[in-house]
Amino acid sequence: MNSPSVMLAAGGTGGHLFPALALAQELGRRSIAVDLMTDMRGDRYGSEFPARRVYRVRSATLGGERRSLIGAAATAMTLARGILDAYRELGAARPSAVVGFGGYPSFPPLMAARLRRIPTAIHEQNAVLGRANRLLAPRVTAIATSFPAVRHLDGRLAGKVRLTGNPVRDAVTDWSMRAYAPPAPGGKLSLLVFGGSQGARFFSDTVPAAIGLLPPGVGQSLKIVQQCREEDLDRVRQIYAGLGIEMELASFFRDLPERMALAHLVIGRAGASSAAELAVLGRPSILVPLPHAIDDDQLQNATQLANSGGALCIEQKDMTPARLAREIERLYGAPETLASMAAAAKAQGRPDAVVRLADLVEELMGLRQAPRQPGERRKS
Repeated sequence: MNSPSVMLAAGGTGGHLFPALALAQELGRRSIAVDLMTDMRGDRYGSEFPARRVYRVRSATLGGERRSLIGAAATAMTLARGILDAYRELGAARPSAVVGFGGYPSFPPLMAARLRRIPTAIHEQNAVLGRANRLLAPRVTAIATSFPAVRHLDGRLAGKVRLTGNPVRDAVTDWSMRAYAPPAPGGKLSLLVFGGSQGARFFSDTVPAAIGLLPPGVGQSLKIVQQCREEDLDRVRQIYAGLGIEMELASFFRDLPERMALAHLVIGRAGASSAAELAVLGRPSILVPLPHAIDDDQLQNATQLANSGGALCIEQKDMTPARLAREIERLYGAPETLASMAAAAKAQGRPDAVVRLADLVEELMGLRQAPRQPGERRKS
């Protein structure tokens, strides 16, 4: 008899891939084999995904308000082929459950699983249900969420919903054991700046300009670790060198959880994984949500963390170099505020999210009994 296995469907962005990676790690600890079904782009994030096998299926974006009839037909054809590919691969892999993590690469595997009558679940990392997950939600067996309230989640689906939190990688959980230590008065302030897996031009423009506006005593007390796009590295390096700033710049940090844990203050976007990792680590942050995002999901994520006191949420239209300089100078002079923000962020963390999600997957596989709802009687 084959050992039980689960097919995970993820890809597109690190925000979808990293929670899937965390779940794969936890299922591995439970002796459940994991396969990955993803789009053609493969693993661009150096995650070394712990899958027994990686299946690649065709997919296409489901969004787009201005889509020509030809473009829509091409998308429909690509998705149909992807569903057929996934249907065939699921027949060979024979998983006990299929779990999708949102984004268009999850659509063909989940639809194919439904056709094969395989139990399914989707996980929503954001405070807003993504477009692919909106289409899939009525068609899956269970819906796992990261926030108690999720916009665009139809109330009629409440019986399927389980609040699990957003799983974080083992490296994040390991570094979360390191308590936050605020900077000593007048000492060095370790500042980490990143804008997603590929960096952000906005931060390469705004942060160096803000540092240049700081009083010399503050600016030269900074130690900056910053993720930049490859084409911005030399420009940013020259600016910091001219200001006499201690720095480390790179286009990608494979050890980002460690960098976050060692930082006194983080400046970044508000993707779902970033927000979840900051909360589990308990690190103060200044979050600048990606503007013009569909459904403002990053704004919703950042607002949730800011409302707890664990972060400052500043929209990009309001984030001028002068504004950022004021915030850095203020926080540098108030270590107690940084410590308070760290504690508030930590209180929002869900380090057991991956355990909760893995429990739900085992329920789908028939390896675990679902918890009783209030007032529900156990069947004899």
